[in-house]
Amino acid sequence: MPEVRVSLDISYQDYLAYYEGVAESVVTKARDGRKVKFPARVLRPFLSQQGIVGEFLIRFNDRRKFVGIKKLNQK
Repeated sequence: MPEVRVSLDISYQDYLAYYEGVAESVVTKARDGRKVKFPARVLRPFLSQQGIVGEFLIRFNDRRKFVGIKKLNQK
């Protein structure tokens, strides 16, 4: 199963666009330079007053569909 590491630093205000449904996906760059796109809704459990900050491991299936996300550390 393919997986990528990403570092995120999304402010609380910026995440509101995702939370309110204005934007459906997050697009970012993985640590290895690949472009990664995944559903914004999967970040809701990680939202704090500071926003969404930290390093995450994202798993995809062989068809490049999102499978899961795990927070690796605090930033």
